Amino acid sequence: LESFNPEFFVIYDDGFNYLTKMCLTNMREAAFQMIHLAKKLGCIVILSGSDSTDQFKLYLDEGADFVLLGEAEETLTELINSIRSGETAFPEIRGLAFKQDDQYIKTERRPVIKMLDTLPMPAWDLIDLDPYRKMWMKHAGYFSLNMATTRGCPYKCNWCAKPIYGNRYNARSPENVIQELKWLKAHYPFDHIWFCDDIFGLKPGWVNEFARLVEAENIRFTFKIQARADLLLQENNVGALARAGCTNIWMGAESGSQKILDAMDKGITVQQIADATHTIRQHGMNPSFFIQFGYPGETREDIEMTIRMINELLPSELGISVSYPLPGTVFYEKVKRSLKEKTNWTDSDEMALMFRNTFQPAFYKQLHRYVHKSYRKHIAFKNIRKVLQHPAGSKFTEFRKALSGLYYVPAAYLEKRKLIQLQKEEIPATVS
Repeated sequence: LESFNPEFFVIYDDGFNYLTKMCLTNMREAAFQMIHLAKKLGCIVILSGSDSTDQFKLYLDEGADFVLLGEAEETLTELINSIRSGETAFPEIRGLAFKQDDQYIKTERRPVIKMLDTLPMPAWDLIDLDPYRKMWMKHAGYFSLNMATTRGCPYKCNWCAKPIYGNRYNARSPENVIQELKWLKAHYPFDHIWFCDDIFGLKPGWVNEFARLVEAENIRFTFKIQARADLLLQENNVGALARAGCTNIWMGAESGSQKILDAMDKGITVQQIADATHTIRQHGMNPSFFIQFGYPGETREDIEMTIRMINELLPSELGISVSYPLPGTVFYEKVKRSLKEKTNWTDSDEMALMFRNTFQPAFYKQLHRYVHKSYRKHIAFKNIRKVLQHPAGSKFTEFRKALSGLYYVPAAYLEKRKLIQLQKEEIPATVS
């Protein structure tokens, strides 16, 4: 700030990451600190993000001049042009919150951008990517970049907040995405892309056309995505993804209990999760699961079903969380009366259950530890069988994972003992 002495200081949050929607206390406080630093140097401070959209008054009270509500590109452009031209008709700018005469002003919501191809390509040239490349090569052995091809999600899982895009889903064309990939290959040769969309390639025919263009342009790279189990079973999408270079598909499996999936309004079945997992593997890719424990009404039996699903399907990677009540969701409305004083996690590793449920919060933290150990134990068993069946043809990684059983078998046993003890502390469910 002191080096550049900018007129405007904009804190612009990533709208794709679930963690940014969680409004983690550490992140909010970091934003407050940045607001104070920028205001001391006379900057006009502008905020954009999920938490600032939901809680704009908090940020304005900390000294921010404006909060951009929802999708922000057009609002930011209009606001800065207005300030520079000396105009003060801020109430006429859609998608804006600010204070005027100690009153909070919130203008009309701005419609989301439907034609994403009209947006210019990201200004990659403004970023020094060399430190990122060095860090990736040091720790992973390849260079990865993030890219977004869509905005929003039309599905209505009732625990997912959508303060930025709502229930709309808009996509760039495959041709537009290929253009950016070609430019990046020419200027910052990458090895891998993390397509950070909530759902990759939802529009009919999109994935197949994308794969055709990747092959036609001979763009060589690997990538990972997020997708829904039911969509992966349509239009030979999995085969097209494999042709294009996909290596890892993260699915929001959430639960191995159909009762819980239905309660979440997830719109998928346990069988579809299994079918998609098998199909992904048949095409030489890795299936990975997001799992969520602690949804209201989840019983011991539901938890056991989820653990069984994980250990039978053995995803390549596993992300486990506990249900987190995000403002603006049906789920939040269900549990808000039982929320304690704590309504936000401090950081993403906290894993605290913040509402009254079947078990005490400590149970769910221990469940997280146990499931990971149990999952690793079953991966060890799988590799032990591989090594015993084909010892000469086994890879070093298979030997290593087989040997990991020496740690994970006793570790899972000990974690299970702790979990059983906490399981005895079941409390009466009060959330309907």
